[in-house]
Amino acid sequence: MTDIATGLMQPTRSYLDTTEELLHAAIEQAAAPLEVAGRIVADCFDRDGMLYVFGSGHSHVFAEEAFYRAGGAARVCPILKPEHMLHEGAKRSTELERQTGLAAGLLEPYAIDPAADVLLVVSNSGANALPVEVAETAKARGITVIAITSVAYANASTSPGGRLHQVADVVLDNLCPPGDALVVLDGDLPRVGPASSVVGLALLNALIVEALARQTSRGHRPDIYLSAGMPGAREHNARMAERFGRRNPHI
Repeated sequence: MTDIATGLMQPTRSYLDTTEELLHAAIEQAAAPLEVAGRIVADCFDRDGMLYVFGSGHSHVFAEEAFYRAGGAARVCPILKPEHMLHEGAKRSTELERQTGLAAGLLEPYAIDPAADVLLVVSNSGANALPVEVAETAKARGITVIAITSVAYANASTSPGGRLHQVADVVLDNLCPPGDALVVLDGDLPRVGPASSVVGLALLNALIVEALARQTSRGHRPDIYLSAGMPGAREHNARMAERFGRRNPHI
């Protein structure tokens, strides 16, 4: 069946409409926690700190989205370990994010300073062992933790252990349903059309804009990367990379 107005298949129209509704609802609900999280990150940047970002599996894209990004904060360091991503083995990555005891080793290469830095942990399910343990390990070290997650998914999950939204200091809820996928194609098929990245990445970038805007409102000049294709970008970005390269092993 097609949508008469657009010619798209009806499931496609349903996906786009539902994703738009979710994004609008998440933005409305996130206003208060975004204000709090933005102030936390702005304070971090103003005291010469860094925002570290971690996600495993598909959530690792959040760390890459925030890192070395045109129009993004230069004070962002991704936590990237290939075996916890997808390109070196999706099945293995899925297994590892459900194992306990890996957080300390994952964080060890990063000199996160509790007095200056902040950690953002992203997990749509909010129930896998690794992101929860990373948040718990950071909290035990006195590091402020912000989370992007689905509280509904976490509450519906049967995975053992804690939940990310119960650990984090501030929670940005993407409001995505358990299982993430939004659209039914046929009764005996799995749902399709995940929305957690669309909504979550909007919340991530809104958080960074809020932090940079707060710095600016205080009369401070935030550190921002330019798009590589813009005039003067090579020199500008080289200065940023020189400043933060010793604190960010991925530059």
